[in-house]
Amino acid sequence: MSRIKIIAFDADDTLWANESFFQETEADYCRLFSDVLPGKAISEELLRTEMHNLSLYGYGAKGFTLSMIETALRITGKQLNADTVERILQLGKNLLDMPIELLPDVKEVLMKLKGHYKLVVATKGDLLDQKRKLSKSGLTSMFDHVEIMSDKQQEDYEQLISSLNCQPNEFLMVGNSLKSDIEPVLAVGGYAVYIPFHITWAHEKSNEDVVNERLVRLDRLGELLPLLRKMDQLQE
Repeated sequence: MSRIKIIAFDADDTLWANESFFQETEADYCRLFSDVLPGKAISEELLRTEMHNLSLYGYGAKGFTLSMIETALRITGKQLNADTVERILQLGKNLLDMPIELLPDVKEVLMKLKGHYKLVVATKGDLLDQKRKLSKSGLTSMFDHVEIMSDKQQEDYEQLISSLNCQPNEFLMVGNSLKSDIEPVLAVGGYAVYIPFHITWAHEKSNEDVVNERLVRLDRLGELLPLLRKMDQLQE
C-alpha cells in the first residue's frame, strides 16, 4: 500500500447507516399484508421483484417503492385499494427522508486523512437521493470528488480510476460490501479495506472467504488510521 494516493469510501453502511432503515420499512410493509402471506414469504416476493427490476430502476428508495407496489399487486391478485397504495407510497417517502446517522469514527478519520490523500465518495444508487444524503451528512467538504454510479462492477471502477488519473495500485477502496466495494476493486488491481456492517441486504451477500494480499479486513473505520500509519502511509 506504499503508493496509495486516493482513498475512496462507499457511503451507505460505510459512512452512515442505511440498510437498517430499509429493513424497518420492509417490516412495516410486511405487516400491511400479514393477512395475505407470512412475513417471510412477502420478503421473498419483494426481493424477487427487486431483482427483476434492478436493470430498470437501479438501486435506492425510489426503485424499492415501485417494487413494493408491484409486489403488493401480485400477492393480492391486483386487489389493492387506493388507501393501501397511499400507505406504501408513504413508506417510500419516509425512507427517502430517513435521518443520516454517521457511523463511529467517520468524522475523525476523514479529518485526519484530508490533505494527505485525495478523498472520494464512490457510491451507487439514485443520483438525487445520494446527493441529498451526502448533503445531510455534513461531510461534503471532506471530499475532493463524488462519484455516484448506477452500479459497481469492474468496468465502473476502471472508469472511475481512469477519470481520477491514477493507477489501480494507487487506489484504495473502503466499503462494507464484498460484492460491490471489494471484489471489483481487487479485480482491477486496486487495494481494498473491508469493514462489514451488522446488516447486509440479501443481494449484496457474497463469499466471506475472499483472500487477497491487497485486501485488509477491519472491524471499524477507526482502525484505518493505525493501519495506514503502520504502512508508513500517514504521518501525524
